[in-house]
Parts: sequence; structure tokens; C-alpha cells
Amino acid sequence: MERRQVGILGATGAVGQRFIQLLANHPWFEISWIAASDRSAGKTYEDACKWRLSTPLPERIAKMVLQPNVPEGSAVELPRIIFSSVDSDIAKELEPKFAAAGCAVISNSSAFRMGADVPLVVPEVNVDHLDVIEQQATRKTSGGYIVTNPNCCAIGLVLPLAVLEQKWGIEKLFVSTMQAVSGAGYPGVASLDILGNVIPYIKNEEEKLQEEVAKLLGGVNDGAFAPGDMTVSAMCHRVPVIDGHTEAVSVKLKKPATAEEIIAAWRAFKPLHQGADATHLPSAPDSPVVYEEGVDRPQPRLDLETGNGMTTTVGRLRPCTLFDWKFTLLSHNTIRGAAGAALLNAEILAVLGKFDFRKYPPVNSAREESSVNA
Repeated sequence: MERRQVGILGATGAVGQRFIQLLANHPWFEISWIAASDRSAGKTYEDACKWRLSTPLPERIAKMVLQPNVPEGSAVELPRIIFSSVDSDIAKELEPKFAAAGCAVISNSSAFRMGADVPLVVPEVNVDHLDVIEQQATRKTSGGYIVTNPNCCAIGLVLPLAVLEQKWGIEKLFVSTMQAVSGAGYPGVASLDILGNVIPYIKNEEEKLQEEVAKLLGGVNDGAFAPGDMTVSAMCHRVPVIDGHTEAVSVKLKKPATAEEIIAAWRAFKPLHQGADATHLPSAPDSPVVYEEGVDRPQPRLDLETGNGMTTTVGRLRPCTLFDWKFTLLSHNTIRGAAGAALLNAEILAVLGKFDFRKYPPVNSAREESSVNA
């Protein structure tokens, strides 16, 4: 695979740091541009950022100068591929500008997830949704576009659900989440609010989870997204765990299935690693869903790093007295639920040829044209 230059919007934040960590030795992508808010632009990364991950800050990145969070005015060349990890309100303003400038914006923000022409993608689940990119107005002019990954809880949830939907169909779904404090970014939730406590409210989280699951498990008809035919109810809670979102799930299927059949289907689910046309992506886990037999699993302390943080661990499958089946799942919210999800989307876009910009104007000229039209 051709090695490509990439940039990071919001590089100093919690998810931005994960992007840097995951891209440090990536075989396909190399960071050439990093950006942050006005108060950090012009500083070196090490001066502007307090590094909070266990792995060392790469020395090359530490010495890089942060650029303004805008496509114009950069002191270094703007790459065609931009990973975005800025807040939703900022993303609404910035991401369309980068797309208009000719960049593929791979976004972790919620700003455009439910857009009528914006794919919301988990490659193992709905890679065909990426075709809708071609309908975005900027794709037809500058070549730029926006692709999003889902909410951190939705990603972990839809991986095991996709198997159930494909084989038996889902009629109703109830999920109650126990979400780690890192999901709130940094500094996140005040320690005196969360220690020894559970907060049964996360702004807009339940609505996002319900909407995104339906879009992810739906299809595409005549270039338009068709939500999945299921009823989804969610309850979301913040708990005093650093990393790892745990979810308690109850599901009613459209056709009967045994526990043995469900577990076997989860274990056989390897859409990116099976068949003659298997897509081998550097960040894809061998098994996106792992079933853990222990009666008290999964647990964040024991199972969070399964598949390098890219696997959903499922356990405690048992009959449900309200629906058909209930189970518990765990996923890494800042890896599979954020930066790792966007990186996997970038890898599948590369394989599908969506980073071929040869028929579009150079990014600089596209940026100039965009600013003139504005």
C-alpha cells in the first residue's frame, strides 16, 4: 500500500493523542500536519500538549509545530487525508471547509453522523455505505468528502448485533450502558462528581445511540440510507472506570436461535479476514467479536485490550424473560470507539480507492477556490 500523508484536527485532545499513538508506526499513513485551537497554534506539540497516554510521545511529533485549525493559512502543506477529533460544534464549522478544500475528512465527531449523504461506517458491518460518498457535493468538485465513525457505545454494540441481524433479524433491542470517564474527554467529569458514584445522564448519548444503531444496521436504497427495521431503547450511565464501556443488552429476534448457534455465529464472524477477497487492514482485529465463557466476564480490567483494543468482548449470553436473549459486552471507548474506528475507516477507504484524487484539482488550488467562493 502506498504510504500517505495525513493530518490531525484537534491533535492535543484525548482522541487526538490516541490518533498519534495509533499512527506512530502505521505502515500506510504518516502524520505530516497537526492542528489545534488558536491558543496552541504556532507552538510545538510538546509545549502545547500534556501527553496522557502510557506509551511515550513520539519524538518527531513532539517537535512538530501545531498549525491553525483551518484549511488555509497553514505553514506546511495540507495533506489530503484529515483525521478529525474536534468537538461537535467546532466540527460543524470546520469539517465542511476541509472537504471543500479537497480533503477526505475521517471524522470522530457526531456533527454529521446522521447526514443524508454522510456514511456512518463500521467496516465489518456496513462497508457498502461508503458508496454514498460520491453523492457529496464537494466530492464532485474538489474530491473532498466526510466519513464518520459512530458513537463509542454504538461501535461496540453493533459488532455483535450485526451477526444477529444478518442471521435472525432483530425486532427489539434494549441496552443499558456503563460508560468510562475517558469518554467525556479531558478533564471530563470532576472527580468529586464521579468517584464512588454513578451518573445516570450523558447529554444526547441515548438519542445518538438509538439513531446510530438503526443507521448502521440499515441499508442503502437508490443512494439513500434506509434505517434498520427494529425498535431500539437505550439508557446511558457514566461510571468511575477510566477506559472501557460496558453494555447490558436484551434483544428480541425475528427468528428463533439457540445460545449455541449465536455463540458459534459470533466466533465465525471475521468479515475482513475470510474468503478469497479478504481485506487485510493493519488495524482490523482477527476477530471483531470474542465470546468469553467466564460467568463474570467481560470486565474492563481483564478484557479491555483484546484485539489491541479493537475487539468487542461478549459474555453472559442467557435467556431473557422480557425478550429472547440478554448478554454483556465490553469495548475500548477511545480505541475502537474513537481513534481506532476512524483509522480503520481510513484503511478501508484506501483499499477501496477512495483516496485517489488524481482527477481532482490539487488541494491548494481547491482551497483557494473555496475561499474565493466563500
